[in-house]
Amino acid sequence: QEQPVESGGGLVQSGGSLRLSCTAPGFTQNSCGMSWFRQAIGKQREWVSSISNSGTIKYASAVEGRFIISKDRAKDTVFLHMHNLNPDDTAVYSCETFKTSIFYRCRTMSGQGTQVTVSS
Repeated sequence: QEQPVESGGGLVQSGGSLRLSCTAPGFTQNSCGMSWFRQAIGKQREWVSSISNSGTIKYASAVEGRFIISKDRAKDTVFLHMHNLNPDDTAVYSCETFKTSIFYRCRTMSGQGTQVTVSS
């Protein structure tokens, strides 16, 4: 299992869309789930969304209905499709693996993050 690497961030206008990717070789084999977090300047780290090894999906209320999380097991990649973005979504987005059972080999690992900036 390798450290996750995020990509896909950038500058987008309010109302626009972006797709973030998080690739973590070995995370499928180790039965990991994956979460997305974000941290804006001067604010605490905030959980955004998660997808478990079995496919259970959860969203923070601030993004539900606008963001969609999905995964490609064959590519060990999780995506975060972000729609109808607004300036409050501006943050560094990072992904982190998580374990849902003591019987799984998953190790908790975080990526470096990718910057998302939404202009008004």
